[in-house]
Amino acid sequence: MSMKIGFIGLGVMGRPMVGHLIAAGHEVFLYRVKDVSQHLVEAGKALDNPKAVAEAADVIILMLPDTPDVEAVLFGDDGVAQGLAMGKLVIDMSSISPFATKAFAARIAEIGAGYVDAPVSGGEVGAKNAALTIMVGASEGDFERALPLLKLMGKNITRIGGVGDGQTAKVVNQIIVGLTIEAVAEGLTLAKASGADPAKVREALMGGFASSRILEVHGERMINETFDPGFRIRLHRKDIGLALESAKALDLYLPHAANLQQLMNKAIADGLGDKDHSALIKALS
Repeated sequence: MSMKIGFIGLGVMGRPMVGHLIAAGHEVFLYRVKDVSQHLVEAGKALDNPKAVAEAADVIILMLPDTPDVEAVLFGDDGVAQGLAMGKLVIDMSSISPFATKAFAARIAEIGAGYVDAPVSGGEVGAKNAALTIMVGASEGDFERALPLLKLMGKNITRIGGVGDGQTAKVVNQIIVGLTIEAVAEGLTLAKASGADPAKVREALMGGFASSRILEVHGERMINETFDPGFRIRLHRKDIGLALESAKALDLYLPHAANLQQLMNKAIADGLGDKDHSALIKALS
C-alpha cells in the first residue's frame, strides 16, 4: 500500500535510501534537495521546509549528520514539529545522542505523534543494496508501523527496546568497530615494521581466531591504501564522542574508547578526516 513519506537528509546514505522508498511506489516529499539529489525530485516532490514535509506526509524520516541537526530540523523555525498532527510518525535514522533522542521523542509525543529511533550500520554500500543493519528503539506499536518501510532499506532489523535504545546499540557498534579497526591497524603496522609481508600476515590470520569482517575488509584497504570512504573518520569520531558523553553521564570508565578518540583526533589533524576509517593506520606512523 502506497504511503505518504517525508524524507529529510539526502546525503551519501539518504539518497539511495529514498530511492528504495520511491521504487516501492511510495509518494515521497523531500527537503534539502541539492544538485546531486535533484534526480529524486523526478519521482518525489521537493518542499520548502521541514514543516511542509511534516504537513504533507504521514511518516517523516530523518537521515542527518548529528544531534544538533536533528534538533534544528525537528524543533527549529518551520521545523517538523510545527507540521505534525496526531497519529503521524517520525523515524530518525541518524546516529545521534541516546539521551537527546529520548528528550526529542517526549516532545513529539506531546503532539500525539509517534517516534522511532532507527540508526543504521552498513555504510554507502549497505544503503545502495538495501542491506543496512537497523537498530531500533520504539514502542512495539510504532515499530510494527515502521517495519515495512525499514525492510525496504535494510535486512537485519532488530527492535532493541524503547526509544533511545536503538541509538545506544549504534554507539556500542561504533565502539566495537572502531577499536577493531585500531587493533588491525596496530597489528599490520607491527608486521610491516618487522619485515613481514602484511598481506601474508592478514591471509594467515583470516584462517584463525583473529579472523573478522574488519580484518577482511578494512585490513585489505590498509594494505592497498585504498581509503576512499566508506565511512569517514570525521563521522566515526562524532560517534565515539557520543559514546564518551554517554559514559560520562553514566559514570562509566571506557579507556580504550577515549584512546580511540585521540587517535581519530590525530588522523583528522593529519588531514585524514574525510578518508575511510581504515585510514586510521596512517595516524600510527
